[in-house]
Amino acid sequence: MATKTLPSADQHSVETAAALRRDQRNQVVGLLSPGLIWLLLFFVAPLLIIVVYSFLVRGQFGGVSWLPTIGNYVDLFTSPVYLNAYWRSILVSVLTTVLTILLAYPMALFIAQRSPRWKLVLLFLVLLPFWTNFLVRTYAWMIILNDNGVLNTILRSIGLPGQSILYTETATLLGLVYGELPFMVLPIYTSLDRFDFRLMEGAADLGANRWQAFRRVMLPMTMPGVIAGSVLVFIPTVGQFVVSELLGGAKVDYIGNLLQRLFLRSNPPNWPLGSAMAVVMMLILTLVIVLYFRGTTEDDR
Repeated sequence: MATKTLPSADQHSVETAAALRRDQRNQVVGLLSPGLIWLLLFFVAPLLIIVVYSFLVRGQFGGVSWLPTIGNYVDLFTSPVYLNAYWRSILVSVLTTVLTILLAYPMALFIAQRSPRWKLVLLFLVLLPFWTNFLVRTYAWMIILNDNGVLNTILRSIGLPGQSILYTETATLLGLVYGELPFMVLPIYTSLDRFDFRLMEGAADLGANRWQAFRRVMLPMTMPGVIAGSVLVFIPTVGQFVVSELLGGAKVDYIGNLLQRLFLRSNPPNWPLGSAMAVVMMLILTLVIVLYFRGTTEDDR
């Protein structure tokens, strides 16, 4: 059976198209390689190390002993100390998220209703704290909440008794809300900036009061911003340890504080147990992110 051969012109076109595809593939690989190498070295590799360490035994003088075990996970789920730390961290993160929503929504609504020039000024003020290191801002709150600090000085000057707030859970919560508030304001503002406020007038014409119009019209339509802000606040708050260490005085154990203690302060350091705790925390946060993607559409995100 005779085989058909392509004309020389057609064969040249096929070879040219194949060469172009190879060039495009090489360009894509060249562009993606630096980012992929960076992720492999500084994300995937450390993550794999943590997962492997979580199934090993603590060495006699620190480090790890290469003996496989699941005892670290058994300790996490049977010890009241670690279970309470998880529940306390999740509870504080949820409370911080709720408080930031209550504070951020009116702020974002106020900004969204201003003129374009004032919007820029107000958004600049929201972002202004990011110009200062977070650790420096936390130390500033220590000065404010100190027994002889700014807050108590004001209270005593108006005849009220001073309050011992520093090194309490209230101080920790206050610092967390302050630090995470901009991450809630910006997503909610983005949703409100696209909201058609004439819909509120239409709801009022149909007999709805302000609360009913907000609950049935504005809030559902701006919920993607609330959900995005909640994710941005909840995730870093769960592992936060700087605020609870400085403002709370490390009197209460949270996940972040326990991780720091297991890796740096224990004698010897307990890397396997700390790795197991980190793995469980990452699984919890992964679940939150999965719920976020399942609860929102691509347009919402």
